[in-house]
Amino acid sequence: MSILFCERTRTFHLFNNEISYIMTVLPNEQMGQLYFGKRIHHKEDFSYLLETGYRPMTSYVFEGDRSFSLEHVRQEYGVYGTTDYRHPAVEILQENGSRLSDFRYQSHTITAGKPKLVGLPATYTEEDGEAETLTLVLKDPVTEITLQLFYTIFAGGGILARSAKLTNHGRKDVHLLTAMSLCMDLPDCDYEWLQFSGAWARERHLKVRRLEQGIQAVDSRRGHSSHEHNPFIVLKRPDTNESQGEAIGFSLIYSGNFLAQAEVDTHDTTRVMLGIHPDGFDWKLEPGEEFQTPEAVMVYSDAGLNRMSQTFHKLYQKRLARGYWRDRPRPILNNNWEATYFDFTEDRLVEIASKAKECGVELFVLDDGWFGERSSDHAGLGDWTANRERLANGITGLAARIEDLGMKFGLWFEPEMVNKDSDLYRAHPDWILETPERRASHGRNQFVLDFSRKEIVDCIYEMMAKILREAKVSYIKWDMNRSITECYSAALPADRQGEVFHRYILGVYDLYERLTSEFPHVLFESCASGGGRFDPGMLYYAPQGWASDDSDAVERLKIQYGTTYCYPVSSIGSHVSVIPNHQVFRRTPLHTRANVAYFGTFGYELDLNHLTEQEQEEVKHQIAFMKEYREVLQFGTFYRLSSPFEGNITCWMAVSENKTQAIVGWYRVLCGVNLPYTRIRLQGLDPELCYRNQETGQSYYGDELMNLGLITSDALSGQVEDSNADYGDFDSRLFIFKAI
Repeated sequence: MSILFCERTRTFHLFNNEISYIMTVLPNEQMGQLYFGKRIHHKEDFSYLLETGYRPMTSYVFEGDRSFSLEHVRQEYGVYGTTDYRHPAVEILQENGSRLSDFRYQSHTITAGKPKLVGLPATYTEEDGEAETLTLVLKDPVTEITLQLFYTIFAGGGILARSAKLTNHGRKDVHLLTAMSLCMDLPDCDYEWLQFSGAWARERHLKVRRLEQGIQAVDSRRGHSSHEHNPFIVLKRPDTNESQGEAIGFSLIYSGNFLAQAEVDTHDTTRVMLGIHPDGFDWKLEPGEEFQTPEAVMVYSDAGLNRMSQTFHKLYQKRLARGYWRDRPRPILNNNWEATYFDFTEDRLVEIASKAKECGVELFVLDDGWFGERSSDHAGLGDWTANRERLANGITGLAARIEDLGMKFGLWFEPEMVNKDSDLYRAHPDWILETPERRASHGRNQFVLDFSRKEIVDCIYEMMAKILREAKVSYIKWDMNRSITECYSAALPADRQGEVFHRYILGVYDLYERLTSEFPHVLFESCASGGGRFDPGMLYYAPQGWASDDSDAVERLKIQYGTTYCYPVSSIGSHVSVIPNHQVFRRTPLHTRANVAYFGTFGYELDLNHLTEQEQEEVKHQIAFMKEYREVLQFGTFYRLSSPFEGNITCWMAVSENKTQAIVGWYRVLCGVNLPYTRIRLQGLDPELCYRNQETGQSYYGDELMNLGLITSDALSGQVEDSNADYGDFDSRLFIFKAI
């Protein structure tokens, strides 16, 4: 790993064993992009990569010189209107109405490690030699605004982390209208674009299309990263698949409004931008003030999509998630929500928890309905004190009873919201986000607290902290059940209303930081009506997130498969729920529900008392299995083998770090008859080791399983003659291999 600067050619080369990133100071003193991809040898002069020339109908930077135009130069942080007509990385409204900037190279520093981003989640380092950071300092001579571009290259993997900071050293106010975290100009457009989109209960479905001239983008303007789109995209070569070929992943460590965009010009140059969505964004920057963008992470792989994903997994698992639970297998839990909804008492909860304990569950979680006047979703949000009609001994008493069973206790909060039917709203009706003289829209009968205001965050913090100080709470499920509308803060002047969306997310991060700092042993799980804020920003505070409110095993195949393109298995909240399923009313076998949920944090979303004795015995075996293998399942190297977006069969696997254990999950959605013989090639094994199938006792060498494949044919490859045979729709199998 190294960052080298050649003074004669004014060229920077950032490289490790896998990648090179090369840029240069352009003739106009702005920064130009020369190369990003597979590691190449260093040399002092890469100037031949800067291609210029005369083109008709092009505007040129220097009078009398018809060779240098920013329209046809790959840049590091482009500005519209300065001979570059593409969408800009930065746009600053000045007092005279101009929006032009001219950020010229001034200096640079190269430092070991990685600087912290104040108030924002970001990747980090812990040991010497993990990373180096290049900071470029550029300045606009007219406004005297400085632009710092940060580039951190990690020693392992094809990883480059980027962000930007703007500081007003001038004497006049300016308004920052666009400030992207990453601007990346690629020399061609021969890519397929991968995005991860959907809606509530069908989040992060893979969508693939070819890049074409024009703009391809996904975004959110909902105040959170959203169910609809994820702040993560991939560009891959058309022949790239899971195991071979070039791919670049772009991920934004942010939980608010975002834009991920690829613009292909009519000369086939591709500009990728990632950052805070500029629509509605207007940050007033007074003299002496600064603005830091969120961090964006680029990962390059020349060994397929699995390698790209594994790089993200390891980085986000070990150098984005933090704290006590970062490296620990997650407790198996039982959540009461789908078991009781709002209809429960303390004794009923203890009854559910007692059966869960008998089956081997380690953590019991009380979901919505325990506070204020909360008997439905119409009231109570914001009043974070126990409802004594339901919980006679409060949270402290219930937690003690759960602990006495030998289990840990967890609790649900939705701290960012309020119902109008609540003591908090009646005392502070001006604390919600709403625009004067306009109707305030509701979602799920609730309104959004103005977390851009410190006094509101302070109030919620004190209520939550009081409970955590008094009761034995080991887990918090942090929910957020509506998007932001009428985004206006009563505490900010008119010329700062464009800051509210971002200030809101900073308030959410501040509350998370204070709670996780005071209660470092509490496991936080993020949630937003399921996967509405499943993003890297949340992983910095909560090492796992509820992946979707849809707990149906078949639906979860696509949701969890799509999620793994960026996010580690240890971050994916996944539970076994009751049948018929409460979202799609499908009946799936208990073993399939567990076989899907194993590849995540694992738990149960039901009352185990309502299962038959045979089913309860099956649950006990499932929990024992998860306890034995959760280290491999949650922290092993994950491979996607067969996609639910392409056929009837889904297959994935996890391999232990030392490659001595492997668990393969195989899932068939619909049954068939007289099917072909089937096999699937495994990945990630040691070709020299011999592995035994723990169910059949059959042994195979690693190279055999990876090249010949694992036979998955069953009795459906022919005619099933026994009507009582255990075959049917929604079937699944696990294959467990251990090295001999």
